[in-house]
Amino acid sequence: MFDAAENRMTIAAAAFCLGGILLFVGLAGAALLAQSGDGGANGLFDAYIWRVTRFTLLQAGLSTGLSILFAIPVARALARRASFPGRIWMLRLMALPLGLPALVAALGLIEVWGRQGFLNNVLAVTGLQQPISVYGLFGILLAHVFFNMPLAARLMHAGLERIPGEYWRSSANLGMGSLAVFRFVEWPALRGLLPGIAGLIFMLCATSFTLVLTLGGGPAASTIEVAIYQALRFDFDPPRAIALSGLQVVLTGTLLVALKFLAPPPEEGETSGRATRRFDGLSRLSRLADGTWLVLALVFVGLPFVAIATSGLQADLTRLVGEPAFHRALTTSAAIALPSATISVVMAVLMIRAQRLLLARRRPQVPARLFAGAIGASTSLILLAPPVVLGAGWFLLVRPFGDVARFAPFFVIAINALMALPFVHRVLAPAMATHAARTERLASSLGIRSLHRLRWIDWPVLRKPLLMAFSFALALSLGDLGAVALFGSQDLATLPWLLYSRMGSYRTADAAGLALLLGLICLVLTMLGTAGEKPAQGRSA
Repeated sequence: MFDAAENRMTIAAAAFCLGGILLFVGLAGAALLAQSGDGGANGLFDAYIWRVTRFTLLQAGLSTGLSILFAIPVARALARRASFPGRIWMLRLMALPLGLPALVAALGLIEVWGRQGFLNNVLAVTGLQQPISVYGLFGILLAHVFFNMPLAARLMHAGLERIPGEYWRSSANLGMGSLAVFRFVEWPALRGLLPGIAGLIFMLCATSFTLVLTLGGGPAASTIEVAIYQALRFDFDPPRAIALSGLQVVLTGTLLVALKFLAPPPEEGETSGRATRRFDGLSRLSRLADGTWLVLALVFVGLPFVAIATSGLQADLTRLVGEPAFHRALTTSAAIALPSATISVVMAVLMIRAQRLLLARRRPQVPARLFAGAIGASTSLILLAPPVVLGAGWFLLVRPFGDVARFAPFFVIAINALMALPFVHRVLAPAMATHAARTERLASSLGIRSLHRLRWIDWPVLRKPLLMAFSFALALSLGDLGAVALFGSQDLATLPWLLYSRMGSYRTADAAGLALLLGLICLVLTMLGTAGEKPAQGRSA
């Protein structure tokens, strides 16, 4: 009886979360639609929109493919070389791009790849006349791979680490080579993760705004998200913005549904979940290949951070840290990030648990399957509903009730929590599914329930993915500029908003210093997310 009551409470809480997400997004869209008539949508399918749509799909598809293509060998190298010096810092570096504000990362990429950047200066010394241009399609792809390849590599690496140790012992006993191990052991684990990872990256790239605006180079490299921004910011045509948002939802949603059928879900082995020892990758060629991929990843991801640090150290950091404006911005950022990250993690845990309960029966009923599908789809809804649309809609809703600034912190917290939900869900869902497959039957047979199960069974195993998810959500909220851009003021100034303000006033040295400080804070958060990771015991590879 206690289990049934607890399960009903979990499903009810997940239903409340689902209703809250749909209500928050739906009311914002309704407010924009009610602002004016439908005249703005008449020109939705003009030549410009078709061109923007084609470019959106092209750059998102190429960015997704390149990110996954490069992430697979990097994830394999991290999984196979479990004890090389600096591995933990490599994992932390791979998590850092996710927490950086897009504008800061774009500046770092320009410092490396731009016209006066490091690489072009090196090439100019060799006699080549600056052949690399960071703007246009190349710059957009470069920035998206910089952000999403490390994310994909970390998620794939987590999946490879969940492979039971019996598989590695069996492959070693059978004398499998590197290709055979990848085909029969690693690929089945990765194949089940790819649709979710690819869908997440595709939505991030399709809805990218700051990077496209900064590195696009003009109207020829505009996306639907930029067109939505123009419709709201310059034309103030809410119906056209809503119609463009609907077009974006249809396109990305259709592709996401198609991705769901490309690979079966991963099979979870009912094993102990202890740290595993791998016996593959011992040849000199394998060591050389893994080392090459790790060095390339380190250089590709690390150089922009070196550029940010170099520029930031030239600023007067002591003065910046002592400024009251910095203290207020840091306090505001923390006051927004902590509750938004907590809300996002709690929502994800409840929704993942409810999905599993709804589909636990051998033949779940149609309402249960539909409800579980709606819960899963809602975790990615924020990536289809642009934050600028949500912010503008709620701005219009609360404007009749007085000063919008009073409600601004709550809207920013809610939008940031929803923005982090897809990332938190991707981190927690595989780990919770594996843990449930390994422990659920035994815990039920022993009568271990509620807080006792949480303390003795769930927390020791799920602590690492929970910390990783929480740190991701914190970093995303701290580095977000999109949600606060509509509500930012002297009373609601976060670190990214302060950085943006200094850049807008041409105080580039201060902006570089603030970018460095924000990057260091994100680095601390990634350390929190990997705090439970230790070098594997056993062989050194």
